[in-house]
Amino acid sequence: MKISVNWLRELVNLSLTPEALADLLTIAGLEVDEIEDRRQWADGVVIGKIIDRQPHPNADKLSVCQVDIGQETPSTIVCGAPNAKTDIYVPVATLGTYLPKIDLKIKSAKLRGVKSAGMICSLAEVGLAKESAGIHIFTEDNLQLGADARPFLGLDDVILDITPTANRADAMSMIGVAREVAALTGGELNLPQPPQPSLSGEQSYPLTVEVSDGNACPTYIGTVIQGVKVAPSPDWLKQRLEAAGVRPINNVVDITNLVLLEWGQPLHAFDLQKLETVAGNTDHLTVAVRFAKDRETLKTLDGQDRKLNPVNLLITANDSPVALAGVMGGEETEVADETQNILLEAALFEQVTIRRSSRSQSLRSEASARYERGINESELDLACQRAIALIIELAGGTPVTQEMADHRQDRSDHSIQLRLDRIHHVLGPVEKDDQKTNIPAADVQRILSDLGCRLTPIAGETTVWSVSVPSYRYRDLEREIDLIEEVARLYGYDHFCDELPDKTEAGGLSIEYQTQRKVREVFRGVGLTELVQYSLVKPEKAEIVISNPLFAEYSALRTNLLDGMIDAFAYNQSQGNGALNGFEIGRIFRKIDGERAEWDNIAGIMGGDLLPQGGWTRSGKPNPMTWYEAKGLLESVFKRLGVSVEYQPHSQDERFHPGRTASLWLNGERLGIFGQIHPQLRQEKDLMDAVYGFELDFRCLSKVLNQDSLLTPHFETYSSYPAVERDLAFFAALEVSVADLTQTMNKAGGKLLAGVELFDDYQGKNVPDGQRSLAFSLAYRAGDRTLTDEDVEPVHNKIRQTLVKQFQVTLRS
Repeated sequence: MKISVNWLRELVNLSLTPEALADLLTIAGLEVDEIEDRRQWADGVVIGKIIDRQPHPNADKLSVCQVDIGQETPSTIVCGAPNAKTDIYVPVATLGTYLPKIDLKIKSAKLRGVKSAGMICSLAEVGLAKESAGIHIFTEDNLQLGADARPFLGLDDVILDITPTANRADAMSMIGVAREVAALTGGELNLPQPPQPSLSGEQSYPLTVEVSDGNACPTYIGTVIQGVKVAPSPDWLKQRLEAAGVRPINNVVDITNLVLLEWGQPLHAFDLQKLETVAGNTDHLTVAVRFAKDRETLKTLDGQDRKLNPVNLLITANDSPVALAGVMGGEETEVADETQNILLEAALFEQVTIRRSSRSQSLRSEASARYERGINESELDLACQRAIALIIELAGGTPVTQEMADHRQDRSDHSIQLRLDRIHHVLGPVEKDDQKTNIPAADVQRILSDLGCRLTPIAGETTVWSVSVPSYRYRDLEREIDLIEEVARLYGYDHFCDELPDKTEAGGLSIEYQTQRKVREVFRGVGLTELVQYSLVKPEKAEIVISNPLFAEYSALRTNLLDGMIDAFAYNQSQGNGALNGFEIGRIFRKIDGERAEWDNIAGIMGGDLLPQGGWTRSGKPNPMTWYEAKGLLESVFKRLGVSVEYQPHSQDERFHPGRTASLWLNGERLGIFGQIHPQLRQEKDLMDAVYGFELDFRCLSKVLNQDSLLTPHFETYSSYPAVERDLAFFAALEVSVADLTQTMNKAGGKLLAGVELFDDYQGKNVPDGQRSLAFSLAYRAGDRTLTDEDVEPVHNKIRQTLVKQFQVTLRS
């Protein structure tokens, strides 16, 4: 919310600079995001009067103006505005003035041969409009020439852009911020006191107000005001709205917006004649509040035809929808230039009702933002009176009828017990006069009294109070701890001692988080980029659908990570970014036996050229990643993690190529899946030729990694003795996997066998049918000596015999 410092000074006595005020509000919890110093936009712009205007001798669209800016001689200024004429007061940028909004410094210059000393400004040139058709003309008469033009432009102000927390509904208004500043500084409040509107004689207009649900709409006030004259608002009102980022429309609508900003109370004005037309009955008008029916529609002020649903709360005229309650009015009944009579609405709507209604239409407004946080019930009448008084003053209307449906609860007996010793226990000591002490009872009473609370000591207790909370803080001051927070906030967090409690222990990361960090480090180490994707997806299969989604496209919880990675790969490739080689550790959600379950998975996707910078050696031709290269990256991860993973053929996942996919197993438990993306899916997503993906169950992996020996690296002595290498070649049946053969050789070789590597796989001529020729290199090494043939041969023969016995291989060497 944008806060005008000048407006704030009218509501509370304030001597702080804007910068000091911003710091004070931020420390107190109303964070100031930006300080907009509008005074700099027109520093050096003065009031001038055009006393003579002549056509430019060398340009048809330019004129030469003599402008009196309060100096001994008039200034000659060349102007191109079509509305420049004599005897008008205008803003003039003098020589040396810098206009930051157009990045221009005014210098003396010749324009088509005529010397110009200054510039007559438009609103766009001082930052008050995006575009201007001509120079700005002041409507006031007898202005002091040469005086600072900023007060007349509304540029003598500083705007603070604050972001109140969700519980501070009172801070969504100028009155609320003024009360906060008064409590922080001790300044005196000067709030507007509108007069009670006097209706002209008896209530002459036949109006009835009905509310179908008193919980959804606790109060509705309808006031008929006749004889209004719709016109542009006065400059002070326009400037006040523009400073708050609100576009002026006309005096009636601007008054409702002003009251919204001032009191935080949304109002709405209907054109009474248009209401009667929609209602279809001029004899009696019934304005009602009810929920929408199926197939009802409403065209709102933004020009959108909206299909209503039963969660939308409506304002109706004789049961015809005319506004989306608490969100936006209807276009059919909007106030326009020809409006003469209006119905002014002032109402309270329940927070959740407006939030659901607004979200169902994907429509958010200044009114709904305030209703969703909560409106001060007790000041509804004051805000309504303030609006009526301004309409009478600025639009000349006469109130003739006012009807109310009121279901507000009496909260006057609401009080909270507050204990001083509880304050000391929660907040601890403070530093005062270089000494540590507890917050005195007098300071507690002063702080809460400044906030508008009434403290009554409980009989027999000197440090226990019964605290009555002001109506505008009912929603966030509900418990004792809320009052304690207010004491700390206004006393100043910087005054509290920053001591650690007794028996403080050093913190540390959980085993699970350490495991995740280690896994992330390893995946990044093999060249994969860590990705983060939404947990919400579009519902397509058996996902868990959330009941109150923000958007239909994100209304279900993901059941796997790989689908999102495939889409991300396709998007990056379509944007010309090449292959996206990445991984993600994230949560998935599934239904198992009717119960919701969630856990973390690891997924990754790979493709493209592993060495893209070496394309010049291949005449610019790409070298797509092979299945073995992709598998090698995954194997490198497993090796660094110190786990031994078993691969088994797999063809049941439709996303993967059935002949190039393996299920992964760890200690007899399924770890996940790895393989090449199915050609049909690759064609649908328009992916490059070879793309590989994997998804692992992090729970299975963490069972092995949650060990101190794996999380904490330990140095293992390496052997300084050379390895003895032996080759082993044989014919083996096609159905026998290399993984099974390798596992058997490692088991039979025992401690002496340091490594097994396949270096040849051949099928064809001179190989028996149904078999293939395999050749392995076996490395033997000991840590304490150089091995001899007598050491190696028995182990090597045992491996040979084991392979023959277990797999019926035919040895070739």
